[in-house]
Amino acid sequence: MAHNGVPETVTIDQSGANLAALKAINVELETPIRIRQRKYLNNIVEQDHQAIKRRIRPMLGFKKLSSARILLNGIELMHMINKEQMKTYGLLRTPAQQFHSLAA
Repeated sequence: MAHNGVPETVTIDQSGANLAALKAINVELETPIRIRQRKYLNNIVEQDHQAIKRRIRPMLGFKKLSSARILLNGIELMHMINKEQMKTYGLLRTPAQQFHSLAA
């Protein structure tokens, strides 16, 4: 929350620890976070991580945290570009052109 701000809504599973933590955070906020607690709704979020898990498994882990951070950010970025979640501000670009413009 320090980097991305306070969310409006959080979807969690049936975990009591997550619910207690969010309730404790809501006490301090002017506008409380809406908590959606569903057994299977959080699976949609977890399914996004399958692409990362599939790419990392053959690598047998990382030796340095910095290299893990860099590689995971690149994988996440490409995943977001392919899902058309990156804002291109009216420009029609291919995913490769978007990635190249960010990397250059």
